[in-house]
Amino acid sequence: MDEALLADAEALLAVQSTAASPRALRHALDLVLDVVGPGFTVERFTSGDRPSALVYPPARRRPEFRVILNSHLDVVPGRPEQFVPRRDGDRLYARGAQDMKVTALAQAYVFRALARDLPYPVALQLVTDEETGGYDGTAHQLAAGVRGRFVVIGEHSGLALVVESKGIADVTLTADGRAAHGAYPWLGDNALVKLTGSVQELLRHYPVPAGEVWRTTVNLARIATDNTAVNQVPAYAEARLDVRFPPEDPDLAGRTPEQVAAHLAALCTDGVLVRVDRLDPPHHTAEDRAEVVALRAAARAEGYPGGFLRKHGAADSRHYAARGVDTVVFGIGGGGQHGPDEYADLTTVAPYRRILTRFLTALPAADGPRTPA
Repeated sequence: MDEALLADAEALLAVQSTAASPRALRHALDLVLDVVGPGFTVERFTSGDRPSALVYPPARRRPEFRVILNSHLDVVPGRPEQFVPRRDGDRLYARGAQDMKVTALAQAYVFRALARDLPYPVALQLVTDEETGGYDGTAHQLAAGVRGRFVVIGEHSGLALVVESKGIADVTLTADGRAAHGAYPWLGDNALVKLTGSVQELLRHYPVPAGEVWRTTVNLARIATDNTAVNQVPAYAEARLDVRFPPEDPDLAGRTPEQVAAHLAALCTDGVLVRVDRLDPPHHTAEDRAEVVALRAAARAEGYPGGFLRKHGAADSRHYAARGVDTVVFGIGGGGQHGPDEYADLTTVAPYRRILTRFLTALPAADGPRTPA
């Protein structure tokens, strides 16, 4: 691994760039912009106190980019010692090492080396809010008019290509009942019982899998009631659900929040209301799209299989998918994402840079139909 990149990585990993610290988010962003260096147009954006940037070769006006390299610099919280990078052989341990500061720097290095000489417009998109949804970074930039035809999302993938990932529905179930003394439950209407019955029906329809499976899953995240006393029949109850669904689910994929709510309500008992608080689409890019074929060929030229992966978790690819823009998730290897022993596999960093270089230099200036705005 390039020692200069390693030194930059250790400096970036030491920054506690969590959602709770906008100042640290700006510091992390500035560090990577310093790595990219002068001679580029840098557009800065801010939304919800979350900074982001779009970097590209100077132009009379911002173009539609042939390729956008997208990386996030925010991390989930960790213990103080997790922000002290530690190298052990080919592993670099730190919060954000795998997810995804090392990949972000690798993208910045490749962009710096190639962007001015490519026969098409390319951009480096740096955001600081992916771990909290991406609405103030990638989604905000898209709403501000940033356009691209193909995007490489630098989330970790072990040098495999992720062309499919699940969508997200954040769902709230609510039930109203009638309060009564707990000794006389027949005089009341227990909202909590009504609610839990609906949750059980939903979990029967979407059972918790025993192992990894590519289908819709429902996670019961929270149940709450206004009750403060044991000897009282609850008159109100609420449940929060995290629903993840693949592109192949006809009941959820391509549906509106109202349609998803109606589908789930049909599985609930009477008197339980369903509200979809957030609905983000799944991501699917055709394996035979020209850019995917070119990236896979670049990986194989470096001795890697260029296999395809599906991701159950979501990335900022869903914000592009909502606008009809194809993406691929492609990043370095590692392990321990969001855990106490997160690490980057340093043996994958140099190949990652070479693969991106091969990919970007092999693409023609234009190929295929333009993506919609």
